[in-house]
Amino acid sequence: MYSIIVVPPSCGSVAEQLRIGTGDRIEFGRAETDSGGLTIAHEGVSRVAGEIAAHRTFWLLSNLSEDQTYVVENPEGAGEHIKVAPGRVDAPVPFELSRVTLPAAGDLLSFDVWAPRHAFRSVERRGLEGAGTVPAFALDRTKRYFAVLAALCERRLRGEPRAPLPAVEEIVERLRPSWPKVSRSAVYWNIDYLAVKLRLRPGPETAEPGRRTHGKKESLASLALRFDLVREDDLMVLAPVPSRAKR
Repeated sequence: MYSIIVVPPSCGSVAEQLRIGTGDRIEFGRAETDSGGLTIAHEGVSRVAGEIAAHRTFWLLSNLSEDQTYVVENPEGAGEHIKVAPGRVDAPVPFELSRVTLPAAGDLLSFDVWAPRHAFRSVERRGLEGAGTVPAFALDRTKRYFAVLAALCERRLRGEPRAPLPAVEEIVERLRPSWPKVSRSAVYWNIDYLAVKLRLRPGPETAEPGRRTHGKKESLASLALRFDLVREDDLMVLAPVPSRAKR
């Protein structure tokens, strides 16, 4: 049974995809192999650059190059990635969808690896006595501050993990359809409020002056995306509020 699908660069059809089952391995690199590995015809790629091994619901990556670090990104993870150093063997990759990027003589070459869908168990705690666990991050998705946070993270959630964060003026324009009276000062206030609420900075009574808003925005976006405080589904809070139909 196949568990891992490797999609070569510029793959044009399903027939070009490589399928490997649990316990199987394939090599990738510049040299063609008789065993049906992945050939990447570029002079900047090592003849034997690495190896992929399937292991149930995840896969393993070996970096067999002498001096190049490989990066494995989660295209759905708003910047989530791992680095595999030269010589690292059997590094586990936990993403369902992965993009492997190889630096090659000034170019960045990539191919995709698809793993099986993750399995989950119920996280409900039934019949347990005692006090409940305090939430790590108490965010109310109906509040204005959450809409500001969603607008801050939107570009990176929509598949641009390295996109620059929007300026405050851009956030104002993005929020205007759902928040007609939004202003620059309101956005600044909510950014400051989020920084305190998420414990990225002390409250106003003890805060040190002088920290730039851009630094706060970057810290907020990084925290929110790292811990899934805002997901792509949450971007619906940015949709315009439907107006009441006239009678």
